[in-house]
Amino acid sequence: MDGSQLGVKPLPEALALARQQDLDLVAVAPMANPPVCRIMDYGKFRYEESQKAKESRRKTVHVSIKEVKFRPKIGKGDFDTKVRHMQDFLAEGHKVKVTLQFRGREMAHPELGSKILDAVLAQLGPGAKVETQARLEGRNMTMVLAPEKKVVPPPTRRQSGDSTADDDGAAPATETVAAPVSTAPATAAPATEPAPATDA
Repeated sequence: MDGSQLGVKPLPEALALARQQDLDLVAVAPMANPPVCRIMDYGKFRYEESQKAKESRRKTVHVSIKEVKFRPKIGKGDFDTKVRHMQDFLAEGHKVKVTLQFRGREMAHPELGSKILDAVLAQLGPGAKVETQARLEGRNMTMVLAPEKKVVPPPTRRQSGDSTADDDGAAPATETVAAPVSTAPATAAPATEPAPATDA
């Protein structure tokens, strides 16, 4: 259990060592010559790995492209509502595709679309940046916006009278997670070759 190397041992002896500690003999490198095994609590190991995987998925941010459509003659109320939706999308980390739809004679006045897009950018402010400039594609004028990365201000220096855990200037600890390995329970068929066991 302390991670020490126990050397090359026959499979029956390695299994006996694991059973003495009420643990499992797990093959971590079954294709090696000789195979490498580890004495561990296999059920606890699987549980911890599943919890780490869940935590990793929870922290993953799924970025998608949301589309918001405008018309050249859109009313002020509708315009403000759509811009608020765009602000929500950008705040959540999504990109936004702004589509301006022209109909009939509106195609003769693309400058109207440019004014709408300029008004959108002005109302969004510094929270959005243009990823793809506005361009006319058939009857639609499109532009893609992305959230502007927030600038994190440097931490302010605490006064000497304040005592905190970080005052010693030590770097925060980091956790390194090893990649999952192929494992097999202790009840596997006996191997013909001796198997080294490590006391994890």
